[in-house]
Amino acid sequence: MIGIIGKKIGMTRLFGKGGESQNVTILEAGPCVVTQVKNDESDGYCAVQVGFGEIREKHVNQPSKGHFDKAGVSPRKYMMEFPMPRGKQPKLGEEVTVSIFGEGDRVMVKGVSKGRGFSGVVKRHGFSGGRKTHGQSDRLRAPGSIGQASDPSRVWPGTKMAGQYGNKTVVTKNLEIVKIDSEKHHLFIRGAVPGSRNSLVVVTK
Repeated sequence: MIGIIGKKIGMTRLFGKGGESQNVTILEAGPCVVTQVKNDESDGYCAVQVGFGEIREKHVNQPSKGHFDKAGVSPRKYMMEFPMPRGKQPKLGEEVTVSIFGEGDRVMVKGVSKGRGFSGVVKRHGFSGGRKTHGQSDRLRAPGSIGQASDPSRVWPGTKMAGQYGNKTVVTKNLEIVKIDSEKHHLFIRGAVPGSRNSLVVVTK
C-alpha cells in the first residue's frame, strides 16, 4: 500500500537525541480495511479501495451495505482509492495499518484547511494596507485600486480581493515521520499539516 486514511489529533513536541525540540503533528492513521480490489480486466485500471472509521449499519443504504458484505467487512464511514501495481494488490478484508510506513519516511498529507469565513485582503492575501495620513484614516485595511477607468475599463479576472478564506483542499509534501506508535495507530509528523483537530487526512508515501 502507498497510503492510508486517518484523522488529525493535534500538535505537540518531541525531543531529539541531542535535546532539541521538534514540533510534531499527531495523526491517527487507520486501521483501514480493503473494501474493493480493482484490476484491468473488470475496471480498466489497477487500484485498491480502503475504508476508515466504522459506522452503524442503520446509517448505510442497501447498495453500500451489499458492497461491504461482499468484502466481508463492517460498514465504513470514509472510503478512498489508491493506485496499486498489478500483482501487489492486497486481498479483500485485509487490514492496512501504520506498519506500511517507517520512521524517517517522507510522506505527503492531504486535508481540508480551516475555514475562516469571509476575510479581507490583509488577512487573506497579506496586503500591507494603506497609510493613515493625508486624509486616509479609514483606508488602513482597504485593498486600494482594483483596475483602471479608461483602459482596460474592467477588473482583470483573478484580481486579489476579499472573499472566502480557507476550507479548501491543501496538500503538504515532503513531511518527515519522526515517530510511529503502532499500538495506538499514531503517526508523529514533523511540522504542521492542513486541517483542524479531528479532521480527515490522507497520508501517502
